[in-house]
Amino acid sequence: MAEAPVENGEEVALPPSLRFLKALVIILMLCMIAGVIAVSLMLVTRLRIPPGDEAAPGPAAALPQSLSLPAGETPASVIPGRDWIGVVTDSDRILIFNKDGSLRQEIAIAPAP
Repeated sequence: MAEAPVENGEEVALPPSLRFLKALVIILMLCMIAGVIAVSLMLVTRLRIPPGDEAAPGPAAALPQSLSLPAGETPASVIPGRDWIGVVTDSDRILIFNKDGSLRQEIAIAPAP
């Protein structure tokens, strides 16, 4: 749509309804371009993975000072309860400790079938 139509040497103006429709189409195009840019930016900023972190294991869970795990156990998760502290270990065991640090219960996690 580089030029308006020419009839008998004179330019013919578009009817008002077509000018309005043309303006609406241009506004719609600009909104769609802005929307695609906004969605792309949101995906890039929200889904960014820091370099070198693709397969890095998470840090070991921090144990309270009053707890000592059995030899060879590494904590994977620590869960505080009302009067107990649960520790999930890397060897698929759940250790439940009293608040004073004494072992209350040990639960073995069965492998998935």
